[in-house]
Formats: sequence, C-alpha cells, structure tokens
Amino acid sequence: MGQQDIGEHPMRFLKLKEVMKKTALSRSAIYRKMNDGEFPQSVSLGERAIAWVESEVDEWMDSCLKQR
Repeated sequence: MGQQDIGEHPMRFLKLKEVMKKTALSRSAIYRKMNDGEFPQSVSLGERAIAWVESEVDEWMDSCLKQR
C-alpha cells in the first residue's frame, strides 16, 4: 500500500493531542465544533483509536483565516 497524495501533502493522520496543539483548541472545543458540524469529523482507526486527516484540519484552519 503506497501513500496517497492530496494536493502537495501525503495523507497523514493526527491524534487528538496533535490536533489540539495545531489548532490551539481544547478537547471539549474540538468535540463541540465536530458535533455542530464546524470541524472535520474524526476517523476511526480501530476499536479505541481515532484521528483526524491533517489536510482536513489544515483546510479548516485556512477557512478560519479567510473569515477574519
């Protein structure tokens, strides 16, 4: 299985702590925004593991910048 490219970046998963660090959002804010449809949905990686697609988080951050 090879890596897929999305745009210029290879697909990469981010764990919750990485998403929190990258976005400066708290855990509860991430989940609240997800529930409100304002943040990318997480991906199930297994029974007890979830992550976010980095390119989707980056797109969300770009949209925040465009709204200011």
